[in-house]
Amino acid sequence: MIRIAILGSTGSIGQSALAVVAAHPDRLRVVVLAAGTNTERLVQQVAAVQPEAVAVATEAARADLRARLDGDAVRILPAGADGLLAAATYPGVDIVLCASSGTAGLEAALAAIGEGRTLALANKEVLVMAGRLMVDAARRRGTAILPVDSEHNAIHQCLDGRQPGDVKRLILTASGGPFRSMDAAALERVTPDDALRHPTWRMGRKITIDSATLMNKGLEVIEARWLFDVTADRIAVVVHPQSVVHSMVEFCDGSILAQLGVTDMRLPIQYAFSYPARWTAPVPPLDITRAGTLEFHPPDLDRFPSLRLAYGALEHGGAWPVVLNAANEVAVAAFLEGRLRFVAIPQVIERALLAADHELGAPATLAEVRTADAWARAFSTAVVGTLPST
Repeated sequence: MIRIAILGSTGSIGQSALAVVAAHPDRLRVVVLAAGTNTERLVQQVAAVQPEAVAVATEAARADLRARLDGDAVRILPAGADGLLAAATYPGVDIVLCASSGTAGLEAALAAIGEGRTLALANKEVLVMAGRLMVDAARRRGTAILPVDSEHNAIHQCLDGRQPGDVKRLILTASGGPFRSMDAAALERVTPDDALRHPTWRMGRKITIDSATLMNKGLEVIEARWLFDVTADRIAVVVHPQSVVHSMVEFCDGSILAQLGVTDMRLPIQYAFSYPARWTAPVPPLDITRAGTLEFHPPDLDRFPSLRLAYGALEHGGAWPVVLNAANEVAVAAFLEGRLRFVAIPQVIERALLAADHELGAPATLAEVRTADAWARAFSTAVVGTLPST
């Protein structure tokens, strides 16, 4: 029986993970659930899977959870970062699924690695912020980081058993988001409601906006660099509107292997839980006779400069990836709140990157990563205040 901790259980990835567990009750056991503040959904999950322990993000949510679970045998861990750490290091856990939003999961992910747990990673921000720290820690501890993002999971499948010298480049596919055919003038008028209508995937609000700007793909480029130990010039992005091919690997002989599947996050989650085995999936298989035409186009870096900025941050190194991620989070939040125009999101990011070299060195420790992150958030918040909202 594989014992699992789910960090971010009430989000879309967490819910999909629980569906995978429900499909394989003889193989998977949820030991710990950690969530944000959605105690109503968490209580429902506790009733369904009967974990040993649970954690939430705030003291108020913890008090509400305690009242809702009065008399239940489940252990309620401390609130906030301490609870997330306790969940990630809970005794007897084999796999930690890190699906907590944003950067909150960084310390917990590192702690899970430190305990020798397999890390099923659905939170790309932690590798963007601290990729070298993460992979070095996993290497020292002799544990695995298994990608849950559909693109990186696809690449992992294509690379499985291959030698590094065989690989020419990785090819990440992007749906292109809701605005892939929209001209620059129309992008000036985009609203949050427009940007949240993703044509293919059902995701959280922040990642859906990142898909619309192509920043999500930029973060994935940085994530791929650390997961697969390849340089930026060997990571390509292609726009594939149908989202049937989840990503590809080109080998030194010119052959390209692709992983195809339905657009359902239960598939990469199950792959991470079962690896190296494969199990029957709780989703219908892809019917390739109905897939229709599959298109592949180069991304437009003029209309979507966020992807260009992400490549630049990876190539520049130092604190730039940390700053890129933090500035993007600030700008996306401001856009969703109506305080920033859609086309101004990359403007905030670029200003933060250009200012970073005057303020920050290359972070070598977790504390220095957090310092760079805090500086970038404060700087970007100030920049947002100087830009028009309409």
